[in-house]
Amino acid sequence: MGMYKLKVATGLDLAAGTCNNLFIILVGVHGESATHQMPRCWNHFLPGSVAEFDVNVTKDLGELLLVRVYVECYLNFPLDAWFCQYVNVTCPNGQLYQFPFYQWISQSVPVEIPEGKGVVITENTSSILLKQRKVELEMNRETHKWKVYAEGIPHCIDVANDDVFKLSPNDQFSVLKASSFGYNILSTGFETMLKGFLFNKGSWNSLEDIKLLTSLQQSQNSGIVSEIWKEDSFFGSQYLNGMNPILIKKCLKIPENFSVGDEMVASSLGASTNLEKELQNGHIFLADYKILENIPTNTINDKRQYIAAPMCLLWKNPQDQLVPIAIQLSQTPGEHTPVFLPSDAELDWLLAKIWVRNSDFQVHEIGAHLIRTHLLAEVFSIATIRQLPMGHPVYKLIIPHFRYTLEINVLARKQLIGPKGLFDQAIVTGNGGVPVLTKEAMKEVTYCSLCLPDDIVIRGMKSIPNYLYRDDGMKIWLAVESFVSNIVNYYYTSDLVVREDPELQAWVAEIFKQGFLQNKSSEVPSALESIASLIKYLTMVIFTCSAQHAAVNNGQYDFYSWMPNGPTSMQSPPPTSKGATMQAILKTLPDINTTANGMVTVWTLGNEPLDRRRLGNYPNIRFTEQMPQQFIKDFQNKLAEISKHIQKRNKTMHLPYPYLDPSAIENSVSI
Repeated sequence: MGMYKLKVATGLDLAAGTCNNLFIILVGVHGESATHQMPRCWNHFLPGSVAEFDVNVTKDLGELLLVRVYVECYLNFPLDAWFCQYVNVTCPNGQLYQFPFYQWISQSVPVEIPEGKGVVITENTSSILLKQRKVELEMNRETHKWKVYAEGIPHCIDVANDDVFKLSPNDQFSVLKASSFGYNILSTGFETMLKGFLFNKGSWNSLEDIKLLTSLQQSQNSGIVSEIWKEDSFFGSQYLNGMNPILIKKCLKIPENFSVGDEMVASSLGASTNLEKELQNGHIFLADYKILENIPTNTINDKRQYIAAPMCLLWKNPQDQLVPIAIQLSQTPGEHTPVFLPSDAELDWLLAKIWVRNSDFQVHEIGAHLIRTHLLAEVFSIATIRQLPMGHPVYKLIIPHFRYTLEINVLARKQLIGPKGLFDQAIVTGNGGVPVLTKEAMKEVTYCSLCLPDDIVIRGMKSIPNYLYRDDGMKIWLAVESFVSNIVNYYYTSDLVVREDPELQAWVAEIFKQGFLQNKSSEVPSALESIASLIKYLTMVIFTCSAQHAAVNNGQYDFYSWMPNGPTSMQSPPPTSKGATMQAILKTLPDINTTANGMVTVWTLGNEPLDRRRLGNYPNIRFTEQMPQQFIKDFQNKLAEISKHIQKRNKTMHLPYPYLDPSAIENSVSI
């Protein structure tokens, strides 16, 4: 009993404040206080404010377990949403209790905020907390329901008409992010319309004319790419440090359906070696686009579009460059499926590489980008809200990595891959191809492929030089793993505690069911048996939502704004013989308006709006204990060292690789 001192913090968002009447009840192990109205003052609950006031409690509450907050309309004003950051309570004996929340309260329903220490359920857990967690999750399961968007792909949030305003307020963009996101789209699209590109359905007259479009928007690397895109060494380097660095594999044996032999590549390899010797030495690599066979193609500007399923053989030469040495544009060899070689006529070889780049664009956008980051991040997010209460330490650890993911994915389903979206307007896999390709790409998702150290080994990419995605990515993976290990070992004292945590196991099981569709061949866990398995799983989740997304997203404009390096579609079928002309290449490349729409797409996808939070930046203080707070500082210090190293290296590079610089990585999939 006595006087309790309260601090109540309102969020920083422009709309975070409220004029509602606010009420609070303190709940402890010995009972709860009466209902107290928080004092009204004009500046108490403005954005960024911290209101301080005293509450006189007439009985001893003991250890505080939670606070119960609810809102009511003030006078005849409509109920408005209020963003509560935290409530801090100092007891009469001087004991401080912290109740972190960082959520919107938008309904006149009591909200219970547990005390900030992370709690894993055991037989000793207070019945009051057990009830609070049960009620919280029941409410969350009503606001976050699953929906099947397309058969064979991860399930998504059930939102009526894909209307982002039907999302929970906690899943919507902030005012700053929403306005910035809209400006990014409008400014790019408006400028291209002013120039007339979006209304011009004609073909390009020359490759140089494409620069009229790309000059409207420039990035640090896009100009360099437009100058070096024809070089074989750059073509090969994109498999290591471009937008799709997870496709290439070491080749130990030439596929039977790839009609390439020693005599074909002899001029590329030189007199001192041969194909068999280079295979044995581990210097031959394969990029295989078999997944694109039989994918339905789009019709753009009333013209049928085309796609290929090529195979590209690459060689690590003595200069440690990865260069293409043979390209076959079909999975079916034969008289009308030539193998294109660097020794061919310049335009034949160039056209073959353009076809491969078109195929890589499709596999990257759907497989590496959409499925392996956006859709999986959405699954992780929904399952977390439905199965882990805010007092769970795993919730506290991973919730920052789902910020804005649900809204950006709802927008993507409506504006990007939905009917009449940007994919329908500019991408060969639009208008029916996306669901088919997405389903096929999902079949290739395995647990090992989502865990960077395992994926590097399985693809045989452990020793190839100049693989910056691997080198930078492994530094970040290990930093995340160390951070996760510290947190997990702090809260889980044994493997048994992991196995017997019902909330954790329900979370993992729901991800396996709704995200991986119970596909046992994926080897994705449906349950976790040990501390080590939990650490690996959480590292995968955080890496997927942050670094992996940055690697396959942030440089899209750099590599694709110069359209011939990443054509979104092709207007002629793959060549069945050699003898290409520049006129044939220009007729094959996308029309002017298709190119413009493609440029708007990659500019929008690759440019994060304002209101960003970099990897390891956790301004919402969810962990209130001293040790977890120190673990966060250690993590931030490691990331700062990695960033310093990458920036120093990039200063020496003609074409820098900044995409896995922690200072450029967002905590979450939010664009």
